[in-house]
Amino acid sequence: MNFRYFALFSLLLFSSCYQIERNCSDYKTGTFRSIITIGEKEYVSEFVRNDSIQIETFENKTDSASIRWINDCEVIFKTINPKSMVEKKDIHLKILTTTDSSYTFEYSYVGETLKQKGVAVQLNK
Repeated sequence: MNFRYFALFSLLLFSSCYQIERNCSDYKTGTFRSIITIGEKEYVSEFVRNDSIQIETFENKTDSASIRWINDCEVIFKTINPKSMVEKKDIHLKILTTTDSSYTFEYSYVGETLKQKGVAVQLNK
């Protein structure tokens, strides 16, 4: 067997067996702590999410956002009482992977290509 075909076959065989775990529906509601690192700085917030609203506390400030799930792993956040132009922009969040108590996500403002990543840990599990 030609080495190239063997390498390609091996790659396909092993990559098809590995699937990233995404039990996104486990994280639609609950109490969470989110950690996002931008550059050298780490940002931590806590939030409570139910089926229609998320209430988040970040740096001693509390904000509320309505939520609309696109599918089990993607959600749109809309700030309820925006106080600036930036807060008027909706945020798109996508859950990339899950564990038994956390999920890794990426998010961006709707329509923008710059994405940030973070981890959310479920506190009430």
